[in-house]
Amino acid sequence: MSIGKPAKDPKTGRFLPRVPGAGTPARTRARKAVRTKLGELFLEDMLSAWQSRGAAAIHALIEKSPHDFLKAVASLMPKDVNVNVNQIGEMTDEQLLERIRKLDQTIKPFLAAQGADGAGDGDRAAAEQQ
Repeated sequence: MSIGKPAKDPKTGRFLPRVPGAGTPARTRARKAVRTKLGELFLEDMLSAWQSRGAAAIHALIEKSPHDFLKAVASLMPKDVNVNVNQIGEMTDEQLLERIRKLDQTIKPFLAAQGADGAGDGDRAAAEQQ
């Protein structure tokens, strides 16, 4: 068996899978190293181009093809956005009690200003002082 060619099953003629690390040709390792280096250089060049002309390219795209600009923006957005405005469901009992106590302290002056039945002026002076 030569290093460059994969082994074949003598009965079926099918290629046998290579065992990673065992006898991996140096040429394969060299290709991976070249591919890695090429990728790094490409990304460095892209960064340089972006830094010098990225904003101008965006503005040109907006002017010439707003539809394509919107497609590009949409492709950058996450597919699934989970916005949890109501965090009460995730709070512990102690956290809920603390929240209720804070709300009670906040609204006490306003309740006093409305009066006991909510119809009158109540003690408006007490609410204004706090």
